[in-house]
Amino acid sequence: MNTIITYMKRNYKILLVVACLSLSLFAFKMNSGNQNTNDPEKDKLLLELLTFVIEKGHYNPAAIDDAFSKGVYKDYIQALDPSKRFFLQSDIDEFSKYETQLDDQLLNKDLTFFDLTYERLMKRMEESKVIYKEVLSKPFDYSVDETFNTDYEKAPYAKNTTELKDKWRKQIKLSTLSSLVDRMEMQDNKNKVVSKDTKETVAPSSQDVSLKEDFYDKTKSSTTVDTGKIKTFQELEKETRDSSSKSLDEYFGFIKDLDRNDWFSVYINSITARFDPHTNYLAPEEKERFDVSISGKLEGIGARLQKKNDFTEISELISGGPAWRGKQLESGDLIMKVAQGNKEPVDVVGMRLDDVVKKIKGPKGTEVRLTVKKVDGTITVISIIRDIVEIEETYAKSSIVDKDGLKYGVIYLPKFYIDFENKDGRDAGKDIAIEVERLKSAGVNGIVLDVRDDGGGSLSTVVDIAGLFIEQGPIVQIKSAGRKKEVLYDRDKKIEWDGPLVIMVNSFSASASEILAAAIQDYKRGIIIGSKQTYGKGTVQNVIDLNQFVRSSSMGDLGALKTTTQKFYRINGGSTQLEGVSSDIVMPDRYAYLKMGERDVDNAMPWDKIDPAEYGIWKNNANFNQAILNSKARIAQNSQFQLVEENAKWIDSRSDENTYSLNIDKFKIAQKEIEGKAKKYKPILDYKNSLKFTSLPYEQEAIVKDAALKEKRERWHESLSKDIYVEEALNVLDDLQPKGLVKKHVPAKLKKESLAKS
Repeated sequence: MNTIITYMKRNYKILLVVACLSLSLFAFKMNSGNQNTNDPEKDKLLLELLTFVIEKGHYNPAAIDDAFSKGVYKDYIQALDPSKRFFLQSDIDEFSKYETQLDDQLLNKDLTFFDLTYERLMKRMEESKVIYKEVLSKPFDYSVDETFNTDYEKAPYAKNTTELKDKWRKQIKLSTLSSLVDRMEMQDNKNKVVSKDTKETVAPSSQDVSLKEDFYDKTKSSTTVDTGKIKTFQELEKETRDSSSKSLDEYFGFIKDLDRNDWFSVYINSITARFDPHTNYLAPEEKERFDVSISGKLEGIGARLQKKNDFTEISELISGGPAWRGKQLESGDLIMKVAQGNKEPVDVVGMRLDDVVKKIKGPKGTEVRLTVKKVDGTITVISIIRDIVEIEETYAKSSIVDKDGLKYGVIYLPKFYIDFENKDGRDAGKDIAIEVERLKSAGVNGIVLDVRDDGGGSLSTVVDIAGLFIEQGPIVQIKSAGRKKEVLYDRDKKIEWDGPLVIMVNSFSASASEILAAAIQDYKRGIIIGSKQTYGKGTVQNVIDLNQFVRSSSMGDLGALKTTTQKFYRINGGSTQLEGVSSDIVMPDRYAYLKMGERDVDNAMPWDKIDPAEYGIWKNNANFNQAILNSKARIAQNSQFQLVEENAKWIDSRSDENTYSLNIDKFKIAQKEIEGKAKKYKPILDYKNSLKFTSLPYEQEAIVKDAALKEKRERWHESLSKDIYVEEALNVLDDLQPKGLVKKHVPAKLKKESLAKS
């Protein structure tokens, strides 16, 4: 879950004392040779730095004692082996001796426990490679009546190697059994469609890539299929084992890419998480990814990469980026070598993905030359001039819809993004203001602002966005440890939009999203519609560059610490911590009963409240209460929403079903039962309304030149036309319209019932 972020500068007032003390505390005398990436001295320095900075800067630092140690131990062991398929019970017995000693080891910069667990994990993983290859070397017997329980948290560790091998066998068997049944069903379905005596030219289902590859007769045209050929059970069974083997090879290939530093980061974050769930260490590569996620831009070629065995593959080109503009690099290309300008190329086959990324990324205007193996097997050298790449999916976007003679605007904000390094760069506040102005120019009668799944971002942008909809006043209150509260105000008297407003939220709307929803709700400026409660994160984090505390640079980049320094409160004085924001109109949610909020996270900070700020309620909302009543009545009588609610209860009931039969006949019966029940809820996914969503004029011009953008917008508009939640939000905008502007679509009988309930 993302967080509300303010960037930590060297002169940040709360932790200024840390910077001063660090000159004497952390100015170690370091040898110039200490740049080894697996340097224990660097690890010790990190432990000391993190402990000191958290204790001085955290809003409410936890006591580092035996209870703290037990929490670190539990989180760390679980992070290393969540499925309990590596460690033996004897390993755990050995590790448990340190369960109450980790606080002392932390304070003494002692790496004994980490070294022990790291070395043992590497040993067990090597042993596991042998196990899974052996398991998959021969066919499974699916006639045996046995089961496997996937509740790993309650499962015991294997007592010995024999038990561990059996655990691997059952886990892999379940995976292959599920795939085998799917393949058998696909083949049966094909046989029902195609006559046994007929050969046709058809394309196999795109749902199963490995089956599709085998289905083609590679000696003929790639589209000619002998649909009369039926694969035997043995052939299909072997395919599933080959597929599982390939998946596990890729998994262990990914593990191979991780070095000691990566595993040490896991240990460090098990420590930081004991202070609160949102305090964590960002290793250099992770810090870079965090910066990209919060700003939505990077300097490079604009290509997403993924590991494919020993190769680095182009998985996607970012629309508008230099690689996309060059039209030479394509998805599926394999990168063999990387050269900086005219320098000698470096072979990157077998290199860690993060290291390949470092070589390809670079400052705007510089050249990188990639030696790539194309999909057709040819090898070529492609020159690309790096540039600023904007990740379009990060940014706000809007759409227009005509409904019952009125025009409405829908704005989607995926994140409260900002460029901390460039005050003139893009940020969510500026972009939402632009989108609102564009919608006004298009003559909309109401606006829906969608912050569903928006996990937060920059605190300052929230104030700017909320300020677009009110004249002026407080937006959020902030409290730092030991200090008086601070109130952040919108001081601009201009109201960018004074018409009907609906804010859409769900259980994953967090942090900055909750501040926005809370402010709009407290002012009664708009209606909050969505899940019963938002995520419930009411804390503010600062990102602290750890390199500023060390005089010497011989240790290399130390990364950064994201730590909780403040709590924020609604202008009515209440906290969103744990409780979140309760929607004015609650819509059934398929995942409403699953535990996924801050209130369900271990070690979350408590709820509290402070004095309210002074603010006035929005006056121009005569239809406010009636609009809420109308919507509640519509939802209660809507069969689609009733189905969603029923589905939510069914999903919740299935969350405790963890035992699966490994007997193929019993597995098929169980799957048929599940599929039978699931079919009842298929209309939820098939739902489609009659509304048509379109891009604004400026974007329609851009779409003509950008096929990728055109495809993305078409997909978004298609999803909006299937979104019953957006449809109801637009119905609420109807009800918020001034009297006489539009005829209400709520039946008279329904209105009377609603009024009677009030």
